[in-house]
Amino acid sequence: MLLPPRVLRIFRRALVAYLSWLGMMAVHESGHVLCAWLSGGHVQRVIFPLWGFSRTDVWPDPSPQFETWGGPVMGCVWPLLACAVLKLVNGKVWPTMLFFTGFCLIANGSYLGVGWAMHSGDASDLVEFGTPKIALIAFGAFTVLPGLFIWHRLGRVSQLLQ
Repeated sequence: MLLPPRVLRIFRRALVAYLSWLGMMAVHESGHVLCAWLSGGHVQRVIFPLWGFSRTDVWPDPSPQFETWGGPVMGCVWPLLACAVLKLVNGKVWPTMLFFTGFCLIANGSYLGVGWAMHSGDASDLVEFGTPKIALIAFGAFTVLPGLFIWHRLGRVSQLLQ
């Protein structure tokens, strides 16, 4: 028995959103790991649940502010860099990669841009380390807006996921 096309579209969209979430967490945590290593920190573990939020534990962490910024910053830089490489090599960037890049920009930007107000995660840690809230808001604006622009340029997501 075949599923109706509407059900298949919903399933495909949910799958793309879920895979984008996992990919975003992977590039985000890779930024924490890279910055921990660069600052001489020792990564104790990376928690990467299939459902929920990922986390990187670093101890000792000689530069916690640098390491904490690494997640959201590299969580945006890696996908943008991948798009640049694809453009250079292929002359174009696949729509799925653009969708993922927009997703990463929006997710990481929102995470810091409003996370400080929710007293959660990296945003809360950065405020505790002395980062001005306006810096977190600016990071959010400078990443969410380009992410939305990328999505806008893609056209209707429903067309992308047909």
